[in-house]
Amino acid sequence: MNILITGGAGFIGSHTYVVLKENGFTPIIVDNFANSSAEVIERLKTITQDDVICMEGDVNDASVYDNLFQKYTIDGVIHFAAAKAVGESVENPLKYYRNNVAATVLLLEKMNEYGIKNLVFSSSCTVYGQPESLPVTESAPVQPAVSPYGNSKQICEEIIRDSVHAQNAHLKAISLRYFNPIGAHESALIGELPLGPPANLVPYLMQSVVGLRGPLQVFGDDYPTPDGTAIRDYIHVCDLAEAHVKALTYLLEQPQSTYYDYFNIGTGTGSSVMDVIHAFEKTTGKKVPYEIKPRRSGDITAVYAATDKSKEVLDWSTKKSLEEALADSWRWQEKLLKS
Repeated sequence: MNILITGGAGFIGSHTYVVLKENGFTPIIVDNFANSSAEVIERLKTITQDDVICMEGDVNDASVYDNLFQKYTIDGVIHFAAAKAVGESVENPLKYYRNNVAATVLLLEKMNEYGIKNLVFSSSCTVYGQPESLPVTESAPVQPAVSPYGNSKQICEEIIRDSVHAQNAHLKAISLRYFNPIGAHESALIGELPLGPPANLVPYLMQSVVGLRGPLQVFGDDYPTPDGTAIRDYIHVCDLAEAHVKALTYLLEQPQSTYYDYFNIGTGTGSSVMDVIHAFEKTTGKKVPYEIKPRRSGDITAVYAATDKSKEVLDWSTKKSLEEALADSWRWQEKLLKS
């Protein structure tokens, strides 16, 4: 089966490409390389020992879909392509509504036009905001978004749901609400490649340790948590990639013509910023230089996933530990320094 991966050269997309190949699918990448590197394609060839089908193009360009859907019979789409920095979304909201929302509308229109029925959407735990109870379940209310990025994910989920429920619809879709992806492929050939200063904890930590940045900035040590630092659910990107293939397989097996649901994709365990620092130091033997800074506005105290639904329905659960993820991230960072 041919599976389109929008943003397939990105961090999560590239790892999902590998898992799709391992499960007998033929993934086809569309990427404009705005948040990734064309080198990833060559690295995917090395990992899979096979050619990679990749079309360079923008997901806001209708002709990209026309060219691709006329050339290939597509059985499903995994939609990663999006702008993803919370801070940038506050500064430039229209970029986020164009890249994330308008592009999703166009994709759905083209899927409908060409009779493509299966969609896995890359959503986010940001849709929950600061949940009232932990771990957060899928039944928790969706809170007003604190950033245009988070709002774009909420809007896209609503658009997909409405498209599934439309009259004469023939769409089956799943939204995966990720928690915090970290780690890298065991080969150290692909991993997270932030362009400019990293917006996420683990790549910033790695760059601080190797001297590319100053000390790691820990934003807030006065949260109501055991050590005062914020708590998140850090999931290995390879486990996350497996979840996409499980979700896609589940959709393909659905006998009805329409279907929509959403799932938390996390470990079910919360780790504080200091937990991550200590786990990294224990795993690698490297010291993390850090300094405490005031809390950032918009940051929540704690969020981590309830994963019962994804286990029961999708037959998916995480396999890799926080320490394994940090060891893989470090191996990837060392490889970057040498390249």
